[in-house]
Amino acid sequence: MNTETLRDYCIGKPGATESFPFGGDALVFKVGGKMFALLATESQPTTINLKCDPERAVHLREEHNAVTPGYHMNKTHWNTITLNGHVRTADLQEWIDHSYELVRKSLSKAIQAELP
Repeated sequence: MNTETLRDYCIGKPGATESFPFGGDALVFKVGGKMFALLATESQPTTINLKCDPERAVHLREEHNAVTPGYHMNKTHWNTITLNGHVRTADLQEWIDHSYELVRKSLSKAIQAELP
């Protein structure tokens, strides 16, 4: 999955927004004002940080060499995935979906009601 395809997938989530709050090399995707993904656009290979259930995060790190504790993030709740060709597109999309749903579920009911 290349950077543009990854961006399109993330921004395609209902209510998703994108911005560069940390500078031009960190594209952040949010839902309801909360981050669910951070795409490091200038890193080689590209990396993406995704929120993850803590138990699942550990399991994914053990199962995939490309998955490590979240770089500059809370390592209990975030993973960094290195897009080096070792992660299947279907897995990456599932992990993005999981991150998005975790964040969306954490939003107040009022904010959830405003989302598409």
